[in-house]
Amino acid sequence: MGQETIHTPTTWAAIKNPPYPAEGASNQNFNNYIMWGVLAGVPGYLTYKLGLPWWFFFILFLVCVFPLLATCLFLYSKFAPRYRNYVKLPEKPLEEYMVIHDPALKQQYNGRNKIPMETFFEAYFEGKIDIKGDILDMFEVRHDWAAFQFTMGQAKFFVTQWLPETFWHSREQDTEQVRDHYDRGDDFHEAFLGPYMVYTSGIISDKNKRETLEELQENKMNLICEKMHMKAGEEHLDIGCGWGTLVGHAAKNFGTKSTGVSLSRNQVAYGNKKFEADGNKNAQLNCMDYRDIPSKKYNKITCVEMAEHVGVKRFNAFLTEVRELMEDDGLFYMQVAGLRASWQCEDFIWGLFMARYIFPGADASTPLWWYTYQLENAGFEVQNVDTVGVHYSATLERWYLNWMKNRDSLRAKYPDRLIRIWDIFLAWSTIISRQGSATCYQIVAAKNRNGFDRAALIDNRTNPASWNKQA
Repeated sequence: MGQETIHTPTTWAAIKNPPYPAEGASNQNFNNYIMWGVLAGVPGYLTYKLGLPWWFFFILFLVCVFPLLATCLFLYSKFAPRYRNYVKLPEKPLEEYMVIHDPALKQQYNGRNKIPMETFFEAYFEGKIDIKGDILDMFEVRHDWAAFQFTMGQAKFFVTQWLPETFWHSREQDTEQVRDHYDRGDDFHEAFLGPYMVYTSGIISDKNKRETLEELQENKMNLICEKMHMKAGEEHLDIGCGWGTLVGHAAKNFGTKSTGVSLSRNQVAYGNKKFEADGNKNAQLNCMDYRDIPSKKYNKITCVEMAEHVGVKRFNAFLTEVRELMEDDGLFYMQVAGLRASWQCEDFIWGLFMARYIFPGADASTPLWWYTYQLENAGFEVQNVDTVGVHYSATLERWYLNWMKNRDSLRAKYPDRLIRIWDIFLAWSTIISRQGSATCYQIVAAKNRNGFDRAALIDNRTNPASWNKQA
């Protein structure tokens, strides 16, 4: 065995540095052979023991597969050891981190008896638990007080809501979910997004500099436009445009004729009003489903963290529709919030939380290989990919700080439960994106045609002299 690694704290100015980046139980010590042995062995044993015909095995397998899988995952998440964790935790009692008001919970979880993460945040939403000190600081040391084990509540949500929504993904479902979230109120979103109203990852330009949220978002919009080689007069379509900040930025600073589409009425009204106030005549937003975009050719198409909401079921059809809207020499930019393939139990628990409370229907958040496969299968050639999860962490931290500054002013209009949900979302996600559980991919693609001018895309990305060796 090699020498154990001892954690050395980082001190980057651009991000919130992790004090306790502990590792959890992961796929590295999960045995797939045991899982499949249980899934096949139990119905096989029952078929044999009960004297049933051999074909009855398949019926029993279908009946037993989900309960057995849930049991395997629950037992693994509860008893599996951490995988190669070298971070020493404070080992403080639960009472150092939270105040439990509910007597039954207080009797069950106290001292060094860790509370399952889902049990914790459900109780926090209901006001049965309050947090001592800063929420983000408490989450930085969550491995000291939380158990990342699956619960019946998560299994019920997965079977009764996540699976049906993933397989269905109707227009009505997509519209309802988008408008429930994004038409909640511009003041609610501005409380953490700030005046730019950009609900996607920003970009750090210098890891040794503490940039503002607005600087991160300005960096991101310039980066997208540069990656897309946007030029004056080009037709630009932004699918899932949000409040239209990228549409307005491209039209104003790069001279494009930019059109954005969104299902949110509030976003479209907000963006068009701003374009009119700014005198930005080459930018406009339309309230429509992406499936209803008129048949027209665009030089550049962007889709910034909207494709996840298309869903796994319709993803290939969506990419085919995008391809047909593009000029043959056009470019497609897709920024997606994805997940790592080398998972830890915490990743799933966070993902189920997000699917239930923050972005229902965004089931097309996957590892990178799946996106590249889908793009290539739809007739695209991937030109470049960047993983910007740590940039997302920096963005989320700024959102969290804005939120903590403004959250109390929203209490008169919005329920306390919603405020508390956003507390957990922003604090936990700041860490999740920094540690790689979830990340963000920036993908530039073009139609995979023989005649496409690939040399036109050569830039400093492949020039060794351009790489910054700054410490």
